[in-house]
Amino acid sequence: MNFTVEYLEYILLVFIRVASVVFVAPFFGSSEIPRRVKVAIAFFLSLTVMNQVDYKAVEYAHILEYSGLVLKEAITGIIIGLGSRLCLYIFNFSGNMLDMEIGFSMVQEMDPTTNVNSTITSNFYMYIFMLLFLVSDMHYFIIDAMMDSYQLVPIGGAKFSVDLYHIMVTFITNYFVIGFRIVLPIFCCMLVINIVLGILAKIAPQMNMFVVGMQLKVFVGLVLLFLTMQLFAGAADFLFDEMHTFTKYFVQAMAA
Repeated sequence: MNFTVEYLEYILLVFIRVASVVFVAPFFGSSEIPRRVKVAIAFFLSLTVMNQVDYKAVEYAHILEYSGLVLKEAITGIIIGLGSRLCLYIFNFSGNMLDMEIGFSMVQEMDPTTNVNSTITSNFYMYIFMLLFLVSDMHYFIIDAMMDSYQLVPIGGAKFSVDLYHIMVTFITNYFVIGFRIVLPIFCCMLVINIVLGILAKIAPQMNMFVVGMQLKVFVGLVLLFLTMQLFAGAADFLFDEMHTFTKYFVQAMAA
């Protein structure tokens, strides 16, 4: 194939979608990975996509229409990567909820993957999830989903319909439900401890319930956190299934 201006324009659109996925998706979009490395990954993945997708000249009337195609491809890539990225934040949300109950929410540290302040348990959950993410080869799934998206949503063919909005609302609803389910056992135990401490405060007002309660909640919370770690793999596996499902729904909604 002759290297023409039209072909270069097509390559640019492919690169825009791939780069959007790379910069948003878990692991690939981590701030610990330098931007130059991300651009290099997106470039080589774009070359792979070009070998798998049939070339079709991009038709546009003027530069503004081509700019619209660039923006559309960027949004398409962001949506594809967003389905997996939000699953990562579910554990972040669960860790923050847990630290609010235990009393660790006052301790904040920088999360290098997101460049925002997070609690200790939130960062711990995020790193465990990322480890399971790599062990389960979910990073290959993101690449496969990106490759398959060109079959359903060709260059410039994305449609942002109302169905896509409904899918996002459903996903965000499930986001909070799953996040609460992960910390529900510890949350219930902390609720029982708060009730017991409230009763003791009435029975023995001379006791310093603030000091006793804080130490007790930290101790019980850490023990429960250790005991519930065996359930973490099952929760991550469930989230990976949700990641598969909603990423597929996102792509199908844009192809409708």
